[in-house]
Amino acid sequence: MALPTLAIIGRPNVGKSTLFNRLAGKHLAIVNDTPGVTRDYRSAEAELAGRTVQLYDTAGLEDDKKDSLFVRMREQTSRALALSDAALFVVDGRAGITALDQSLAAWLRRQNKKIILVINKIEGNCPPHIRAEAHALGLGEPLAISAEHGDGINDLIFDALNILPRGRATEQTDVKPLRLAIVGRPNAGKSTLLNALLDEPRVMVGEEPGLTRDSIAVDWHYDDRPIRLVDTAGLRRRSRVHQSLEQMAVTDTLRVIRLAEVVVVVMDVQTLFDKQDLQITQMIIDEGRALVLVINKWDLVKDKAAKRQEIEYRLLELFHHAKAVPVITLSALRGGRELKELMHAVFRVYEVWNKRISTGKLNRWLMDLTAQHPPPLVKGRPLKLRYMTQVKARPPTFALWISRPDELPQSYEKYLLNHLREAFDMPGVPLRLMRRKGENPYKGKE
Repeated sequence: MALPTLAIIGRPNVGKSTLFNRLAGKHLAIVNDTPGVTRDYRSAEAELAGRTVQLYDTAGLEDDKKDSLFVRMREQTSRALALSDAALFVVDGRAGITALDQSLAAWLRRQNKKIILVINKIEGNCPPHIRAEAHALGLGEPLAISAEHGDGINDLIFDALNILPRGRATEQTDVKPLRLAIVGRPNAGKSTLLNALLDEPRVMVGEEPGLTRDSIAVDWHYDDRPIRLVDTAGLRRRSRVHQSLEQMAVTDTLRVIRLAEVVVVVMDVQTLFDKQDLQITQMIIDEGRALVLVINKWDLVKDKAAKRQEIEYRLLELFHHAKAVPVITLSALRGGRELKELMHAVFRVYEVWNKRISTGKLNRWLMDLTAQHPPPLVKGRPLKLRYMTQVKARPPTFALWISRPDELPQSYEKYLLNHLREAFDMPGVPLRLMRRKGENPYKGKE
């Protein structure tokens, strides 16, 4: 079913993101007292009294600021409202109705949308003068709630479902979306890349560092394949992360990485393989996610052949835990066929990340490899590698039974994994090896 959509609109700091989280039943949006935390609109599905609804959380609207950032925030909010069937207009019951509320109410009356006027931050009875001021906005009878404490939420859900259309029938699919995250340092071009992939201005872009604060998830189809695409806040060095809001944004990005299946790391070609880039990439490898590297702003490179050689050398030197990581050079600002190459690489590493190898093939390979290059003697005694099986995928994880597991040198383990990767064609994903002691556990059970 195509879901009915409900946007949450209002000026800054009236509690829109708190209400969004309350209705979604999850802590999805960053909530902070700093004005303008939400800049792009974000979406989530919510179960409201047994019906599924698409929610949009939007940026706080300020109509008196001509700054480019606020103009872009208004454009994003207007876009979310245009995509919605109805809206919740939220005002602050503690602060009272402001001139900005009145201006926004006048703007909403011209949008030809069904509107519910919500007075937030009301615990208990709403003061009569606040209710009268809200009623004067001309948007119907106001509903008093406390998004933080849950007061009045059931009444709000009832009213919202009454004005929302029923879901429209669409083609059903049982295919789960591929969870794809875009991460990197500030100003590497992550949001520009997301917009280029979607071919629409879904998130704000600009020269300001740290423009994206909240992770923005978009449901998308590429070649009829569902994808959950997530743009994230730029990750800076921990020593430079001081403000609580920035710490919350970093925590949110780390959560996205843990939930992702494939992670695209965007690097600026002008500051290639910065220490922070390497830390981000190592973090993704440690989490066991499939990995694709994007070298952005490639149009600025004059000697492209020399730069490619430098990249290949650095990759061999730096990423021994995830050999043959796909590297896509592109200009996110200009788009082009490189975007198709990127998505092809994403699907390829996702396939490898899910790969399973039969136990028979693994043990034939292990027998041949150890015959050619047996493990070194330890304390004058040989190590016996007896049996190997894949215990899980996502990422590919293998158990190896050894006569003395603790004595297998790290260098030989690295040798095993490198040859395993080459023999079974598994580029771009971390491989994990678990050491086990004893004989072949399946010996005699055939």
